[in-house]
Amino acid sequence: MKNSLKINPADHVAVAIVPLKKGTVTEGVTLLDDIDAGHKFALKNISEHSDVIKYGSAIGRSTQAIAAGAWVHTHNLKTNLHDNLEYTYEPNGKPLQSFDSGMTFDGYLRKNGDAGIRNELWIVPTVGCVNGQAQLIVDRVKKELDCSHLDDVRVWSHLYGCSQLGEDHENTQKALVAVTKHPNAAGVLVLGLGCENNQMEDFVKALGNYDTARIKTLIAQDVEDEIAVGFDLMKELWQHSKTDQRQPLPMSKLKIGLKCGGSDGFSGITANPLTGLFSDWLIAQGGSTILTEVPEMFGAETILMNRCVDKNIFEKTVHLINDFKDYFRKHDQPIYENPSPGNKKGGISTLEDKSLGCTQKGGNAQVVDVLGYTEPIKIHGLNLLHSPGNDLIAASALGFSGCQMVLFTTGRGTPFGSFVPTMKISSNSKLYHFKNNWIDFNAGTILENETMTECLNRFVKFLLEICSGKHLKHEDAGFKEIAIFKTGVTL
Repeated sequence: MKNSLKINPADHVAVAIVPLKKGTVTEGVTLLDDIDAGHKFALKNISEHSDVIKYGSAIGRSTQAIAAGAWVHTHNLKTNLHDNLEYTYEPNGKPLQSFDSGMTFDGYLRKNGDAGIRNELWIVPTVGCVNGQAQLIVDRVKKELDCSHLDDVRVWSHLYGCSQLGEDHENTQKALVAVTKHPNAAGVLVLGLGCENNQMEDFVKALGNYDTARIKTLIAQDVEDEIAVGFDLMKELWQHSKTDQRQPLPMSKLKIGLKCGGSDGFSGITANPLTGLFSDWLIAQGGSTILTEVPEMFGAETILMNRCVDKNIFEKTVHLINDFKDYFRKHDQPIYENPSPGNKKGGISTLEDKSLGCTQKGGNAQVVDVLGYTEPIKIHGLNLLHSPGNDLIAASALGFSGCQMVLFTTGRGTPFGSFVPTMKISSNSKLYHFKNNWIDFNAGTILENETMTECLNRFVKFLLEICSGKHLKHEDAGFKEIAIFKTGVTL
C-alpha cells in the first residue's frame, strides 16, 4: 500500500494515506512537517496568493509562500469563494449507457406502484403537543400485539405543527405528508390535537389520493380516550400489514439519497467516488438518486451545472445555489463558514476542498431535475434537492422526497439514523474497525488492495441485502429520527 496519493495529474498537493513523519520522502518530495492521515502536503513550491490545486481544481488560495513538502491546511490556505456569481451554461454531460444487470431486490409493492424496502407501522403527529400520547399508543401496540412480521413500530416525534406561519408552516405540513405517504410504511396513524395550525382537514387535503387501508386519522380532542381509540386504529393497520409480502422488484424501483457528514481527507478519494459509481450504475438501470447539501456544492457547483440535461435545469441549479446564498445573507451569516471542526481535523481545509469531494457522490450522470424541499422525484435519474448540509435535516429531506434509503459517507463516524434506512459508509478502514457498531460498510479498502470496481461489486451485493430486509446498525440500535427544516419565526 502506498503511503500517499496524488489524486489528479494537475494537483499541487498530495494526501497522506497514513501518518507521515517529517523527513519522509514520498511523491518525489521530502516532507518538511509531520503529516496526519488525510491531510495534504505540497508537491511543489507554491507562491503566496496562488491557487492551490486538488482534484484538478482550485481548493483555495495560499496565504503565504508554501515550500514543497510542507503541510497545506487552514494556516496557509483560504477559500477563493465569494458572493453570488454569474454562470454560463457549458454542457459537457452525456447520457449514461442503459443496461439491465438482471438484479432484483425483495421489496413491498404498494398500491400506487411505489416500492418499500421496509414494512413499518408509524404514528405521525400533526403537532408536537401529542408526541407523548402517540408514544403511549405505540407502547401498547408493542405490548399487546405480535409485531414480529414488521420491521418497526415508531412515532415520528417533532416539535412543530403550530405557531408557524406561511412557507415555514407549509414546509412542516408537506414534510409530514411525505412521511405519511412513504412506501416504507405498512400503515400510518396521523394523530392531531385539534387546535393546532396544522389542522387535520387541511392535512388530509394535502395528502391527496391515498390508500385508506394504510392511512388512518385521529384528532385527540374529539374523543374521550385517544389512547384506546388510537390503539384500535393501529390494530386495524397492524391487521392489514399482515397481508404484505416481499416480492422480487427491479432496480428501477429504487430511489436512493446521497449524503455525507463528518467527512475527512479520504472521503473524496474512497467513499464518495464509490457512491458516485453506484449512482451511475443504478441510474443506468432506471433507478434514481438525489444529491443534496446545497452549501456543500459551493465551489463545485459548475461541475453539476454543466452536467445539466438542458438550459432549463441549468437555470434551476443556478437558482438553487444563489437562493441558498441569499438564505445565509438574510440571516446575516457568512456564506462560507464551512468546513466544520471535525472536517478540518480530518484534513479538509476549505469549502472548495469539501465540495469537490462531496459532489463526487453524484457520479457522472446528467442532472435531470432540481427539487424543492419535500418535492418528490418526478424524473428518473440524478436529481438535486434544496436542503442544508445538516446531517439529520438533509437525510430526512431525502426521505421526504421519496428515497427509500440514504447512503451516508463519513470519515469521522456518526451513530444517527433518519426515518429511512441510513447506511454509514466509512472512507477509511481505521474508522470501520474502531466504530464497527456505527459503520455498515467499509470503503477504506480502496486505499489498500481493493479496486474501485471490486468495491462496487461488494457494495451492490450488500445494498441489495439491506433493500431485501437486512437491518443496518442504526436500525438495530433504534436510532431513528426525523428533522424538519425550520426557516420562519415562531409565534
